[in-house]
Amino acid sequence: MSRAVLSIGSNMGDRLARLRSVVDGLADRVVAVSPVYSTAPWGGVDQDDFLNAIVLVDDPELDCLGWLRSGQAFERAAHRVREVRWGARTLDVDVVWCAEPGPAGPVPCVSADPELTLPHPQAHNRAFVLIPWLDVEPEARLTVDGVDRPIREWLAALDADERAGVHRTELSLHRTAGGAAS
Repeated sequence: MSRAVLSIGSNMGDRLARLRSVVDGLADRVVAVSPVYSTAPWGGVDQDDFLNAIVLVDDPELDCLGWLRSGQAFERAAHRVREVRWGARTLDVDVVWCAEPGPAGPVPCVSADPELTLPHPQAHNRAFVLIPWLDVEPEARLTVDGVDRPIREWLAALDADERAGVHRTELSLHRTAGGAAS
């Protein structure tokens, strides 16, 4: 079994529908979904604001690379095109953190593989990841360059402008009793 933190975002087309497609596609593997946030684009490319959320997932059949492949499949289904680094995108699904079972509980995966670097090398610098992650896992911790801290401390260390660019919306990705997202 592996547990993962997925950061999902979209700033093209029906942004909310694209985020819902991930939550719906993950179905019963979803443990928790954060509120939806509107965030300024990151990376200096002129583009529309993003909708972002965090999805906690768990699946006995997937390892960390399996979560990457799953995210890439959602991106392909949304016709994601990678032309400009940090550019506009129909859908972005990043594996931020992943853990596999160990004798004393989940063991976070650490990988320097260029295909899947874990934990995500920029997660601690991005309020649009940390703020919604706190919503669904307030006690979460993240290790960066050998330094293990609660994600709330990583967030507090960010520039105020970075934090101020993340705004909670009234939109929701939670599934209702009938199975549809509300």
